[in-house]
Amino acid sequence: MNPEADKLYQLLPALYRIRDTEQGGALRALCEVLAEDIAVLRENLDQLYDDQFIETCADWVAPYIGDLIGYRTLHAVTERTRSARAEVANTIAYRRRKGTATVLEQLARDVTGWNARVVEFFQWLETSQYMNHVRPTNLVTVDLRNWEALERRDTAFNGIAHSVDMRRIETQQGRYNIPNIGLFLWRLDAFSLTGSPAYRVDDERYLFSPLGSDTQLVTRPESETDISHLAEPINVPEPISRRVLHQSLARYYGPQLSLFVEADNLDTSIGNVKVCHLSDQGATWAHLPVSKVTIDPVLGRIAVPPGRPPVNLHVTCHYGFSMPTGGGEYERSKTFALGGGFTSVTQGQSLQAALTAAQAGGVVEIGDSGRYQETLSLTVPATAKVELRAANEHRPTLVLNGDWTITLAPGSELTLNGLLITGGRLRIDAAGADGTRLLRLRHCTLVPGLSLTREGEPVSPAEPSLVIEREGTTVEIDHCVLGGLRAVDHTEVSITNSLVDATSPTGVAYAAPDGLGAGGVISIVNSTVMGKVHTKRLDLASNTIFAAALTNGDSWSHPVWSDQNQQGCCRFSFVPLNSIVPRRYRCQPDLAVDAALLEADQPKGSLTGPETQAITLATQARVRPAFTARRYGLAAYGQLAGHCPEEIRRGADDESEMGVFHDVFAPQREDNLKIRLQEYLRFALEAGLFHAT
Repeated sequence: MNPEADKLYQLLPALYRIRDTEQGGALRALCEVLAEDIAVLRENLDQLYDDQFIETCADWVAPYIGDLIGYRTLHAVTERTRSARAEVANTIAYRRRKGTATVLEQLARDVTGWNARVVEFFQWLETSQYMNHVRPTNLVTVDLRNWEALERRDTAFNGIAHSVDMRRIETQQGRYNIPNIGLFLWRLDAFSLTGSPAYRVDDERYLFSPLGSDTQLVTRPESETDISHLAEPINVPEPISRRVLHQSLARYYGPQLSLFVEADNLDTSIGNVKVCHLSDQGATWAHLPVSKVTIDPVLGRIAVPPGRPPVNLHVTCHYGFSMPTGGGEYERSKTFALGGGFTSVTQGQSLQAALTAAQAGGVVEIGDSGRYQETLSLTVPATAKVELRAANEHRPTLVLNGDWTITLAPGSELTLNGLLITGGRLRIDAAGADGTRLLRLRHCTLVPGLSLTREGEPVSPAEPSLVIEREGTTVEIDHCVLGGLRAVDHTEVSITNSLVDATSPTGVAYAAPDGLGAGGVISIVNSTVMGKVHTKRLDLASNTIFAAALTNGDSWSHPVWSDQNQQGCCRFSFVPLNSIVPRRYRCQPDLAVDAALLEADQPKGSLTGPETQAITLATQARVRPAFTARRYGLAAYGQLAGHCPEEIRRGADDESEMGVFHDVFAPQREDNLKIRLQEYLRFALEAGLFHAT
């Protein structure tokens, strides 16, 4: 029964209701029809009332309410800026504190999505003391006993007075001056590794990294709950130094904190842990402990007392990276290829046995962030679909004892998701009948150079990570980090939001299995390729950086080389000038060279041949990608440097950056902040944006 219809029907005289019941309920049916329209009208009236408040209004109303208070829309690149509701709701509260450092810091976090810290540089100017306003912390002479001030000098948490700097802060050159406000932004985030087996060097020495290399640990940021609180080092993903960890061990060490160590037979509580510099000392490490567990957060090393080898030593820590790409403990459930039941594997169980049981079709899910060292092989029969994946928010490490040989029959599909693979190559065997087969790599890391040395250098820099020997194979690579690829003819490779690293711009990133001939057809979008490329056909390259170069006497004639150029397109990408690719559309450095020649050729036709060549070479030398770090394992790996030319930092089709971190939308985040600074920065103050990472 419809309550609204009942209410309307009861308003009728009882005589009418009796007669209506006797004659089949036509009047009742009419009331139900009227009640539906009344319900719609009532809902509309209720919504009109709700639309007067930002907390309850419909999504389409939020911009109109924002317009009433002068709210300016932003680039929709973060969760907060995609919906203006929260910002409009907070606008009045923010404007009441307009111009204060705390509000500027809150705005920076809201509109960029990055951790931020605001610094009023005039607070740290060398000044003569005024007795009515004594500033005992503002000392011209540095206190050499103050370790923290020395540790954090010239950072966002600087505590040392400086002489005045007259350069403009907008250029990121000048800092310490009376009108200057600095907004430090942490472009890198902290990603967790939970309950991972420590890498064993010997019975006394271990490493946090499952790859067996030194790694810098970073802070797990503590959330700030009060807008009146400026960020402190514990609130941002800062690299953890030895002195900081030693002085504030209780704030960083613990199961839910930045790092933690646990073992079955060791006391790893905070009272039995100390911090030391465990650098190399000959064949061993310096400062090995006698009685306590020792940690070095800069090198990511652990040492235990002699004579007591730990049992099941597991670590929890955090490392820095630009975005969720490659294997990692982040949300990936929407990328799973197959649903339904699965075979679960945990530490101590055989991964090969689970794969063998599921090779006729099924899902094998690794339920922890453990380390699995095995010799793997897999044969997927015709039309079967197999997925090997890490459980959501886990990152297991697969240590291969040699190549992982995979045989795919026609019509079969194999998906790898969320894995960190080291020690060997993935090889799609040439066996099997003719036909199409599919290999998917999603959110995986195939370590460039196969594995890393203790210092983080690639062990086999010339070796590819993935070799496709079977014709008819389609490969889909999404949000991955991997070394070079080799693919035979009649294969199709699609790469999106990934980083292909041949460990050197002169290495071979993509080619035939012999490393010289043309690999299969390739399509690449929003990616970074470090190394040379030779393909049968480049169907599409969009928002991509090809960081490739030739060596003296190189057997390759071009760094990026497509054999068939009658079809395909290269758009909004960086491609070296001496490359052979399909038609280019707004690519660099071509676009910059054309603009420079057009500007210099005045009047038209006045440039000589040598002048044209000189301008071309100069522009080519200026407009090229610059990375903060090129080596896998470093936090800023693959990130465009701050001095990278604007033609590349804003060269994508949506004016974001080219390359693997296109979807970070870093330029738009910075633009959002500059828009807000125009509204909230106090009169006569100047602001500058600084990248802390």
